[in-house]
Amino acid sequence: MKIKDLRVHIISAPLAQPFQFSQGWVHQRDSVIVEVETMDGVCGFGECLCHGRQQPFMAASFIEQCYKPHVIGQELLDVDVIWETLYNSVRPIGQQGICINAQSGIDIAIWDAIGKTLGQPVCRLLGGKYRDKIPAYATGFYRVQGAKYPETAVEEALSYKEKGFRGMKLKVGFGVEDDVHYIRAVREALGYDTMLMADFNCAYNLGNARQILYELEDARLEFLEELLPPEDLEGYVALRNLTGTKLAAGECLFGKQNFRRWLERGALDIYQPDLCSSGGFTECRKLGVLTQSYNTALIPHVWGSGVGLAASLQFIASLVPTPLCCKPVEPMVEYDQSSHPFRLDLIDGKIEFRDGCVSVPDAPGIGVEVDRRVLEKYRVN
Repeated sequence: MKIKDLRVHIISAPLAQPFQFSQGWVHQRDSVIVEVETMDGVCGFGECLCHGRQQPFMAASFIEQCYKPHVIGQELLDVDVIWETLYNSVRPIGQQGICINAQSGIDIAIWDAIGKTLGQPVCRLLGGKYRDKIPAYATGFYRVQGAKYPETAVEEALSYKEKGFRGMKLKVGFGVEDDVHYIRAVREALGYDTMLMADFNCAYNLGNARQILYELEDARLEFLEELLPPEDLEGYVALRNLTGTKLAAGECLFGKQNFRRWLERGALDIYQPDLCSSGGFTECRKLGVLTQSYNTALIPHVWGSGVGLAASLQFIASLVPTPLCCKPVEPMVEYDQSSHPFRLDLIDGKIEFRDGCVSVPDAPGIGVEVDRRVLEKYRVN
């Protein structure tokens, strides 16, 4: 089973209403969809995560110019060989950020093709399925022009609760006083029977983050995400010793070597690699083993199209609870509710949220098929 071809589909759509997070405005939703075709005509699909302000052409160019020659002609089942070869090939120019982001889409596509070839969902190939459905929390709460805050956020939170979400994550990072007032208002409206998290997207330094921790101790947040930039390992170590609230980060950490250093220092309670940006199944399953060896939770970051969501469900289904016990603390899936023109259309709406959970697709590969008509509709390359 050799790989015959590798194709890149860049798709993009403008947002009717741009939205803002702590790092700036998002005006469009993009995705880099990677397609691997075997000699037998089996096609697997993967995705390279496009953060809101990331141009998709970077990952696409990296795949075409740097990685494609190393993939064509390789044995489909040699996933680890392919992964380490690609990773090694970019050592002279850097192995973080866009390099491993681009590699992620290739790896997911290869695993999808393997699953389709063998007639098995990827979670089975990763070692088995610990769960058939995964608790989902809503991510949204981006700021839009002309809205009033925190009133608009309160309305949004109550709408998610009405839909059946038992957890949700706020987008914050707009100033200490603003954030504290905003989070308190949403918590008061929801009550304490709803899990509430806050994502700061690397907005603060240690001093401001420490102030937020003390101000919000009684808000009983499930976790605080990316309070500091990913360069500030020492800052996270210091913060974790100051609060009983869990600290989370990891979407901007790349590679098992980085994760090992953070785990050794006890920097976080929850690690959040994104399957579509942290190396795909091949690398992320190793990150899962690392976090398990430190008895530390891994709850992936998920923010992309239906391809990335479907792949993430397969990965989360295969994660052992840390620790495994009769009533384990289960991993969750981040279920993006922000504006996205082609998120579920791309996979023909095959993933559904119901009763607070999302079911893991049982079909071969990542469990869904990509609608090529949608690829063509939004293609920009």
